[in-house]
Amino acid sequence: MDGLQPWYASDDGPFETTNTNQSASCSRRAILASLAGLGLGTTVFQRALVAQVEQNGKVTPELVQQAEWIAGITLTEDERKRAAGTLERDRQRYEALHAVAVGNAIPPAIAFFASPPQEGMAKVDRGDVRLIDIAVPERPATDEDLAFLPVTKLAALIRAREVTPVELTRLYLSRLKRFDDMLKCVVTLTEDVALSQAEQADREIAAGRYRGPLHGIPWGAKDLISYPGHKTTWGAEHFKDQSLDTKASVARRLEEAGAVMVAKLTLGALALGDQWFGGMTRNPWNPDEGSSGSSAGSTSAVVAGLVGFAIGSETLGSIVSPSRQCSATGLRPTFGRISRAGCMTLAWTMDKLGPLCRSVEDCALVLGAIHGYDGQDLAAVDRPFNWPSARDVQSLRVGYVETDKPLNQRPEIEVLRKLGVKLVPIKLPDRYPVGALTLILNTETAAAFDDITLAGVRDGLGKWAMPFRTGRFVPAVEYLRANRIRTLLMREMAEVMDEVDAYVDGDDLTLTNLTGHPTIVVPFGERNPEKTKQPGTIAFTGRLFGETELLQLAHAFQQATDAHLRRPPLEELLAARQKQP
Repeated sequence: MDGLQPWYASDDGPFETTNTNQSASCSRRAILASLAGLGLGTTVFQRALVAQVEQNGKVTPELVQQAEWIAGITLTEDERKRAAGTLERDRQRYEALHAVAVGNAIPPAIAFFASPPQEGMAKVDRGDVRLIDIAVPERPATDEDLAFLPVTKLAALIRAREVTPVELTRLYLSRLKRFDDMLKCVVTLTEDVALSQAEQADREIAAGRYRGPLHGIPWGAKDLISYPGHKTTWGAEHFKDQSLDTKASVARRLEEAGAVMVAKLTLGALALGDQWFGGMTRNPWNPDEGSSGSSAGSTSAVVAGLVGFAIGSETLGSIVSPSRQCSATGLRPTFGRISRAGCMTLAWTMDKLGPLCRSVEDCALVLGAIHGYDGQDLAAVDRPFNWPSARDVQSLRVGYVETDKPLNQRPEIEVLRKLGVKLVPIKLPDRYPVGALTLILNTETAAAFDDITLAGVRDGLGKWAMPFRTGRFVPAVEYLRANRIRTLLMREMAEVMDEVDAYVDGDDLTLTNLTGHPTIVVPFGERNPEKTKQPGTIAFTGRLFGETELLQLAHAFQQATDAHLRRPPLEELLAARQKQP
């Protein structure tokens, strides 16, 4: 989830849609369909309830109370009032979705597999990933300078044995302890695991067994990634003592690459925002503000130089949003690119894992280690990813969305022109009510946590308790209709992407999380030049499984600018904080 207030967490007004010219008969049909889908008694009973809605102009708490029996829950009076507001917004979403003609031939954008779909298929080439530049840099003069190096340079120093994994691990553990009180980005330090893995990496490298560019690099795991022997809290008070025996696929693959896990990092409670049971995770550039989320700790720790890289997750903005807030380089890969086995589920058809790093090439190196089929997550597939790309960057077709601002006043366009890419104007999909399709997320999330809803758990869930309950009122036919319209949206997006290899920026966070396209955020320009020296950001979105070209473009753009080289003045900020009464 992103760090913004979601529609279902707001008590303000009904959902607004561009499809405002709905007739009274359409409204009546939508209400009847909703009530029938809920199984609320006879037609006479349903029409009586519809009459209540029409008399009041909206769903009422009384109507909610009458529907509680089929939802299998009992609400308090206050919860009924809040639920009525959410269900009224849902009803308007149903109307927006029913305004779209969906013929019988349109399937939902979900699939069933009787067995893992890749079983029995020919092995797909996963591609080849290697460092672009393997020159060994000079070791920095200070530990702070060392801590802020990208993985590319840390890897070269480790391989040349200018820095040892144990030395680097102790440095990052020290920084995590020093700055966590200010940033609140750590749930658990995994010091025992880290030192054991670092010592093993030391021995292997000394013996000439070098596993690759992540060997000996300390990393942090968003605390929805399970690891045996350590708590996996999901950022929520209700689960703060939870321990899982499973080792997530992404953690296992990073172990196999020789990486060193130093910490379980914060996330907003159950992957929403930056508020977790220990407080609010902070932006390293400005600790007075939150880091956004829900990959709050992963982003904050990377930007603060507390880990070499981190793994986050995104369902509806949880990598992109904190990357923008904290000025990180963050990659949300194609849906299905990385296995989510062993990680908390928020929405089966939308959850994605991805790296938070200090450079685009770092993201490429991490992606190369963790992507692909594992036989556990049915959505995860093997598709080639090669780094570096064999193409010339000037051969790329890069789309841009026209705005009120002339192109000669858009600095990102000027950089792209200097890179020599072919610029192509595009128009993102606008035929369908994208906002209304977020009920897919709400419904899947309610299903994922249904056991605790039925158990009557209300506390320790962050902002999710009410959405979990109202999700039980969504008719199955409406959920499936939303997924069928999602199919149409995906087809329209495919038409747009046929014209380009990638495009720059665009108001597309909900759109691309529904279609599954990859996006990378990179620091660029200025965010608050009058207050801090924090960079702004720019985002690029690529084709499905087109990360090779997407990262090639973003890397070239990043090399042509220098915003990613800036770092927050943590020592100054910490000193100022310690002087406060």
